[in-house]
Amino acid sequence: MPPTLASLVHHSALKLSVRAGEQHLDTPVRWAHVSELADPVPYMEGGELLLMTALKLDAEDPDAMRRYVKRLAEAGVVGLGFAVGVNYDDVPEALVKAAKDQGLPLLAVPPRTPFIAISKAVSAAIAAEQYKAVTSGFAAQRELTKQALGSGPEGVLAVLAAQVDGWAALYDASGAVVGTAPDWAGRRAARLTGDVERLRDRPAPASAVVESGSEDRVELHSIGAGRRPRAALAVGTAAALGTAERYALHSAIALLTLTTERSRALYAAEQRIGSAVLRMLLAGEPDHARAVAGDLYGALLDAPFRMVIADAVAPPKNGTARPAGTPSNGTAALLAEAVTGSGGQGSGPLPVLADVMESAAARSGEALLVVPDGERLVLLAVDGGAAAEACLLYAEALESTRGEGSSEDELVIGFSAPAGPIAAVSAYKQAEQALSVARRRGRILVEHEDVAAGSVLPLLGDDAVRAFADGLLRALRDHDATGRGDLVASLRAWLSRHGQWDAAAADLGVHRHTLRYRMRRVEEILGRSLDDPDVRMELWLALKATGA
Repeated sequence: MPPTLASLVHHSALKLSVRAGEQHLDTPVRWAHVSELADPVPYMEGGELLLMTALKLDAEDPDAMRRYVKRLAEAGVVGLGFAVGVNYDDVPEALVKAAKDQGLPLLAVPPRTPFIAISKAVSAAIAAEQYKAVTSGFAAQRELTKQALGSGPEGVLAVLAAQVDGWAALYDASGAVVGTAPDWAGRRAARLTGDVERLRDRPAPASAVVESGSEDRVELHSIGAGRRPRAALAVGTAAALGTAERYALHSAIALLTLTTERSRALYAAEQRIGSAVLRMLLAGEPDHARAVAGDLYGALLDAPFRMVIADAVAPPKNGTARPAGTPSNGTAALLAEAVTGSGGQGSGPLPVLADVMESAAARSGEALLVVPDGERLVLLAVDGGAAAEACLLYAEALESTRGEGSSEDELVIGFSAPAGPIAAVSAYKQAEQALSVARRRGRILVEHEDVAAGSVLPLLGDDAVRAFADGLLRALRDHDATGRGDLVASLRAWLSRHGQWDAAAADLGVHRHTLRYRMRRVEEILGRSLDDPDVRMELWLALKATGA
């Protein structure tokens, strides 16, 4: 504890006596300073015990003392020490009254106590307090290190909370609470998710002080050695941290950073194992894949999974509508936070998607396999699990907030049907097919079930298909443009009625012989027979693709 006026009064060697302000003797003293200036306030910082002999003051003038003491109190001076027997035989009554009126402690310094003795006592007490804080901090550091090696982040949080006499919470990269100490702090920590997300958007290392209602004072600190924080630490206390508590906090931040960076190395190793498991599955070796997966991915292969393939494509140029992708102005990470609490550890849509799904999987305790595949990302997620659901929700959020043109790459995702290790090759093909359909349909995410159950007509929106259709029908349109008939409309009516002459003629309002003549003209112009089912199919799709 820092020195207080009370500790100086009880100091046996100083023999100080209290003349005013007895109720404020527990005030800490930052320093003891001697000044005989009529106005020493410009040279004060606050928290000082001011020592004086009234050499240049009329200490018996009530008005002068009232102004003098009031100015000292307003400047934050915590006490006044008056030397007795130098210029005055005793402390003047005017000074005593002024000090009592302001509630400023006034100490009488006896003739045999030099001011230097009081300064040394204050300095020694401050030094002792600092030494105590340092040694306490080192002891806390040893205990924190022991817990970090033995119990991991949970042990670090428990020791830190005890050291600061408050609570501590750890958040992952998504802003979700992953641990608290004590356990009752979980609810308070959850209320700070928004503040943690804002902290994460700032370059690391970052910190902030949050006033958590009337309950406590909370400090937030980013965790991680990179520019993007890997985690965040919250510490709640009743008051500002002292020196010893600050040592403990910084030690905890360093240890949690080391733990986090070690986790990154483990993550890279896990990703290499995941890549090997995927290669074996796609090579038709499910038994070998299961052996390599071990406990890490074994549970994923024991249940139906979804194969997910994600790609990032360049946005369209010239301000055209965006077929699929992330919202403009870099809001992909913000959407990730809104959907699953994920802010994204990397830049670009693929790292954000990986963060979204990994955060969801971590919170639910399920396995997730993430493998970079060239410019794409391949993921194996539990069917119906939290990671798969997070991916679907994220895609929905992106679809609902698609903006105008952006220079950012865009996200396209293909989902396979539920599959097992034996059908991994088929699941991969399904995911690729769904990915291709998503591109053609201008969608962010397409599931293979939607492709199988939907219509083939949306696939005709491709520019190459439309160009083929225009070329196939151009001769008929040129004929109709001369006013010599309506071959395109007649062809559509005939095909829609499956070649039934009477029904098609009725739809057109012409005689069936007129329709027969027009269909012969279609064959002559195109040089193709309408008896060929392939020709009829191509013409029908061409009509659909062009909206003719």
